[in-house]
Amino acid sequence: MGTQTFINCSLSAIIITFLVSSYSAHSQDLTFKLIHRDSPHSPLYNPLHTVSDRLKAGFLRSISRSRRFSTKTDDLQSGLISNGGEYFMSISIGTPPSKVLAIADTGSDLTWVQCKPCEHCYKQNGSIFDKTHSSTYKTEGCDSKPCNALAKKEKGCDRSGKICKYLYGYGDQSYTKGEVATETISIDSSSGSPVSFPGTVFGCGYNNSGTFDGTGSGIVGLGRGPLSLISQLGSSIGKKFSYCLSNTSYSTNGTGVINLGTNSMPSNPSKGSAVLTTPLIYKTQNTYYYLNLEAITVRKTKIPYTGGGYSLNEKATGNIIIDSGTTFTFLESGFYEKFGAAVEASVTGAKRASDPQGMLIHCFKAGYKKIDLPEITMHFTGADVKLSPTNAFLKKDEEIVCLSMIPTTDVAIYGNLVQADFRVGYDLEAKTLSFQRIDCFGTL
Repeated sequence: MGTQTFINCSLSAIIITFLVSSYSAHSQDLTFKLIHRDSPHSPLYNPLHTVSDRLKAGFLRSISRSRRFSTKTDDLQSGLISNGGEYFMSISIGTPPSKVLAIADTGSDLTWVQCKPCEHCYKQNGSIFDKTHSSTYKTEGCDSKPCNALAKKEKGCDRSGKICKYLYGYGDQSYTKGEVATETISIDSSSGSPVSFPGTVFGCGYNNSGTFDGTGSGIVGLGRGPLSLISQLGSSIGKKFSYCLSNTSYSTNGTGVINLGTNSMPSNPSKGSAVLTTPLIYKTQNTYYYLNLEAITVRKTKIPYTGGGYSLNEKATGNIIIDSGTTFTFLESGFYEKFGAAVEASVTGAKRASDPQGMLIHCFKAGYKKIDLPEITMHFTGADVKLSPTNAFLKKDEEIVCLSMIPTTDVAIYGNLVQADFRVGYDLEAKTLSFQRIDCFGTL
């Protein structure tokens, strides 16, 4: 394998516009068009940013995001990443509809947006949803099912004891507070007419502060918990969704898709890669999507994975979280030493080098010969997922290539670089996750 094609910048915030391919009261298939944050179509586009700038920003976001999954802090929550996310979602909320831009997050449950009238709202680029102007806004009671679905430390009541309140906070002092309510969320169809989902539970945040990105209004939760948008749509989408992130989405012309519905899952086409399926592991923390990583093979060297379950009083299965919102992949540090050594031993046509930015550990500099990079296979239970060089390595500049996986002393995370050009399907009814190697750009 050579180095003709490399991922050359980090996957960051993406604006998601919903395009509904079909809809009925009992079945619907939704397709989301994804636009890379560094695309000229993105409000975050900065033409002055270099590839190195984007990589560094993606690395720092990955480190920060990994801390939210940490088992070494009491700040673990299900609905907030204070310093931004990898994707944005454009939706309309309320009646009449008000356009808002929010972070789309497979690692969060409760959807929340900034709401007027604000006690304190961070500066936002764009309009803030005003609940007093919507005829379909309705608060939830303290004894309601949605209120009881919140963790004990995340919920409360107003002074009257009637309206459910939520509070999400993190160690960096960022927080969001507000009412738990239901509202109509509308999505633009491919024909231009909106499809509405009345009675969607969300958080109306009127007191929000911290390191939030002013481009987004809040979070759209796509996690596994009961308050996520995925769980609320439930049987209407067959409890199934998938996404496909194109390798070209790491360039300014890149795109990708997310699909919801019974037809969204990977399937075995007459031509193309087979579908590989592994169990989704269910744990006490029900927001995240856990997989079981058994080993990693570098060329012909198979290394058993030694990472634990990282969850007290639970079996050491489900030892890695798959997360579309984390750019880099994190592997348990003890295992990573053996894995990194195997990678270095298998790379030919290159000399060991240092990352110019000091971020990545295993880097290589091309000589007169083309770098021969190893095939890396991730052995999940029942699914041997073969990565391409574009999944596992990053081109830092014209000469330096680095492994895009890093060590951690906490929970392991399967990031989005290694997921590029796979259709990744989540079947919450069958409790399985599927991978299918596919040209994601060709699915658009």
